[in-house]
Amino acid sequence: MMKFRENEDAVSPVIGVILMVAITVILAAVIAAFVFGMGGSVESNKVVAATAQLQGENVVVTYQGGADNDQVAWLRIYVDNGSDTKVTKYVYNTTGGKTDIKDTKPVIGTDWKDGAPEVGVKISAPAVPGKTLVTVVARFTDGKEQVILDRNL
Repeated sequence: MMKFRENEDAVSPVIGVILMVAITVILAAVIAAFVFGMGGSVESNKVVAATAQLQGENVVVTYQGGADNDQVAWLRIYVDNGSDTKVTKYVYNTTGGKTDIKDTKPVIGTDWKDGAPEVGVKISAPAVPGKTLVTVVARFTDGKEQVILDRNL
């Protein structure tokens, strides 16, 4: 019968400490890279809204405003009803202070003044139930744009 020697020696304590320190340093570097690298690229969304609903053979889009309403420069409403009839409307505040709805993009210095369209303004366009896509984009005074409604009706 053979007798085996039991060897209870494992990695020496010095090697164990070196491994633990290395793991800690690598973990700290990964966490620091994630925290400091990601923080600068996060952008916040603005809070404004629009709704769309079918009324007969038309879709009616209503601007609801929101917490960032004062930062809205203008709205672009796009209605695609699945046929040749596609409608794009721009809603903005004119230099006279009233909300205007046009087929062309507003040009600052001529007819457009920084200032949000009136809350509750409604835009109507032809619709085909089940085939109509409504998209509303808000442009803000800082030059950024954000989709505030994208809905199939």
